[in-house]
Amino acid sequence: MQCIVAMESICPAENRFRFYVLSLDETLFGDVALVREWGRIGTNGRRRLDLFDDRVRAFSTLEEWLERKRRRGYKVVESSWPIQPARVSPRSPARKAANASNGQARPY
Repeated sequence: MQCIVAMESICPAENRFRFYVLSLDETLFGDVALVREWGRIGTNGRRRLDLFDDRVRAFSTLEEWLERKRRRGYKVVESSWPIQPARVSPRSPARKAANASNGQARPY
């Protein structure tokens, strides 16, 4: 089961245009990978992969990162998880990043 949460933090007055994508994937060896992607909208950004032995720890870590980012002003723009996304444009960069994880080229 794959879980994706795409977030954005946009404030033109502060010249802040950021994205953050959290996703959970199963690996070929049965582990669960928490993949975090972040950066300035329009760039490749960075990617980090954390491996977990069980799904419960991986989900709790995803929830911790989600809460950290919400406290820092990020809004959820798309989620395959039961989270209410904020209203954003269908051309939102974080939305494109979430769709890119389906094997398509990354838009950043």
